[in-house]
Amino acid sequence: MKTHYSPKTVSVSDPTLYQQRGNGIPSATNMAALLLVAVSLTACGGKGAEVEHRQAKQQAAQQAEQRHQEASQRQAEIRDTAKVEMARVAAPMQMSSNGAVMGMSIAPMPRDYAAIPLAQNKFEQQVQNGIMVAGEIPVSTFSIDVDTGSYATLRRMLREGRLPEKGTVRVEEMLNYFAYDYPLPAKNAAPFSVTTELAPSPYNDDMLLRIGLKGYDLPKSQLGASNLVFLLDVSGSMASADKLPLLQTALKLLTAQLSAQDKVSIVVYAGAAGVVLDGASGNDTQTLTYALEQLSAGGSTNGGQGITQAYQLAKKHFIPNGINRVILATDGDFNVGVTDFDDLIALIEKEKDHGIGLTTLGFGLGNYNDQLMEQLADKGNGNYAYIDTLNEARKVLVDELSSTLFTIAKDVKIQVEFNPALVSEYRLIGYENRALAREDFNNDKVDAGEIGAGHTVTALYELRYVEAGNRMNDKLRYGVDAQTGQEKYSREEIAFLKLRYKLPEQTQSQLLSYPIRLDQSVKQLEQASDDFRFAVAVAGLGQLLNGSHYLHQFDYAQLSQLARSALGDDPFGYRHEFVQLMETAAAIEQSNQLPIKKTFDGSDKSFPPQDKRYGEPMRDKSNPRNERLQ
Repeated sequence: MKTHYSPKTVSVSDPTLYQQRGNGIPSATNMAALLLVAVSLTACGGKGAEVEHRQAKQQAAQQAEQRHQEASQRQAEIRDTAKVEMARVAAPMQMSSNGAVMGMSIAPMPRDYAAIPLAQNKFEQQVQNGIMVAGEIPVSTFSIDVDTGSYATLRRMLREGRLPEKGTVRVEEMLNYFAYDYPLPAKNAAPFSVTTELAPSPYNDDMLLRIGLKGYDLPKSQLGASNLVFLLDVSGSMASADKLPLLQTALKLLTAQLSAQDKVSIVVYAGAAGVVLDGASGNDTQTLTYALEQLSAGGSTNGGQGITQAYQLAKKHFIPNGINRVILATDGDFNVGVTDFDDLIALIEKEKDHGIGLTTLGFGLGNYNDQLMEQLADKGNGNYAYIDTLNEARKVLVDELSSTLFTIAKDVKIQVEFNPALVSEYRLIGYENRALAREDFNNDKVDAGEIGAGHTVTALYELRYVEAGNRMNDKLRYGVDAQTGQEKYSREEIAFLKLRYKLPEQTQSQLLSYPIRLDQSVKQLEQASDDFRFAVAVAGLGQLLNGSHYLHQFDYAQLSQLARSALGDDPFGYRHEFVQLMETAAAIEQSNQLPIKKTFDGSDKSFPPQDKRYGEPMRDKSNPRNERLQ
């Protein structure tokens, strides 16, 4: 049974007042200075030895090996050249009155760079939340999270036929990738609604509590003026098709939705950083498109210098009561210049306090730094998304543009107090790196997550009732006796939910609180809503991939049945896509458990056979001329 709450802690006559926006357009010249960052990559390589006749298989194998060595040498030369060449920042180009750029020359993107072997990806391992005893630690506190990057990177890995490293999947980002049918907040209420639902857990014999938040919607037409600075990585590692080319197309989708009241600046960084656009009008499609299309990749990565320039432009074109945001797009490979993480965080937090947020968009794999992308967005009052396909770019930058750009509540914290008379143990699923101390809940100086317009936030707790017995933890020898200490506890509430949030322009938080009643629960999981069961399936996949030891006998077969029964209304097909990814994960998991065959046909011959190793066809000895059989 779902329970919706209608808080009335804020009194305004119109929900659009949450915007706290101005519609005025800042005075600025219509001419934007366009700078060109041209990166030249040169490569030299010797011409390989040519073999005119290949008659024997041994000669063919030797030639193939020689070609491989030459290709490797050529790739190494390209990489070394790229590392020592700095990006050349050209003088500002003269522009015609219609925005056309005169006198440009752009270095082409090297085709060979995409084939260069890259370093390892960086995904932080999370220590999963443990089972807490309600009688000892009855209070759980954490910050909300609206990032979705972990789910999108997982999707790409599964499509490439591999599983993520155990412990690196952030379950909360899987949950929050999907939209749920939570009610919109009532007028004159808080900027988001709150919903709770209780039902049996499919993982074991416990119960599951779902907490859902839904921010009010804001049409794109009501977003108001935006000051956007695109901070784009054009280093050599961005050359492959799934990085810079996809980035260019994604940002063209975004700029197509802007208007004359918006301002767009572009800063690129490689070995050095440079300004490509300085406050161009949002409706100057020709200039914006041309600037994006002329970008090319090369050089090493100086993200620290680029961030500094991006914030300088954001302050230059700052729009009071408007959207002021830096959008960082990169593969997360910071390896040159000011790369000290603490310095980057200090800069981002300082500018956040001045009203300039940071959103991070990740691209590609190979040398991808997922951990850095997530943490930078968290500190910059923004969200982190991973763009693996053009469909994902459309989802984040078109369909969910209001959620991505416009913050309706900041520093949102959740605190749940469990009733020890009814709940013996509990476990928060996910949000491991969002945990807060109990005292942080009332401390307005402690940073927490933001909610954008239309965002949904979902959290799941696993509960074990006192009457269920079979506790994971032994009872304490010393303490209040359960028989005599129960009188101070309610017999109707299993928990008490509290939330704190700030409106975007405020520094003092507001409190919301709701009891969670025992009679909200349904007796069978099948009686729970489709949204509840689907969220439980998503969290189940995340825990299976992380190797959670709290799932007991829950497996992929049960997960498949649960997910397929809870597809509900799926207008964009994201839930059906999840089912396919789940089946792929199950198949990969099963294949990884199969023994590897190292001998051929029971003999001592190696596998595969010698004549199959270099792609040579096995000839039919009974047909030496290899004639076509009729």
